[in-house]
Amino acid sequence: MKKALFILVVIALSGCGYKFNGASTEGLKTIRVEFFENNAPLVVPNMSQLFTEDLKERIRTQSKLSITQNEADATFEGRITGYDIKPIAIQDNARPIAGANRLTITVQVKYTNNTKTEGTLSKSFDESFTAFEDFSLAGQSLQSQEQALIKKVNAKLTDNIFNRAFAQW
Repeated sequence: MKKALFILVVIALSGCGYKFNGASTEGLKTIRVEFFENNAPLVVPNMSQLFTEDLKERIRTQSKLSITQNEADATFEGRITGYDIKPIAIQDNARPIAGANRLTITVQVKYTNNTKTEGTLSKSFDESFTAFEDFSLAGQSLQSQEQALIKKVNAKLTDNIFNRAFAQW
């Protein structure tokens, strides 16, 4: 009985058309990550450096690509276009106080795959990516939380950008 059930499960699963490849850097050996200039209306002095380094770190840890400053098989370039902090929940209607806030960062990214393999045109893109993190100011100042919040939002952004460029789902 168990053997028949096992065989049925194997047959059922083998018929599924799902295929999870993960990150695919096929045909790529090197990548160049240009400095992402901060063009947001609200400027955090080290935001450009933080984002650029976080994107490089994501590539280093999740792929075998070599990051170079010279000609490369693929290139990331772009700019930070938005940095915004807004209240998202009001705590007291009599004295309106923000009960929760949201940090939102938007980045315009151009990814160019320079390899001459078939279908690489569809792998290149020029898109805007947005991510956010909610937080409370209860008992803490924005300045004491801001760098950690930026790190969390950058992790979401770089994950989305990396997946868009290399995930073949």
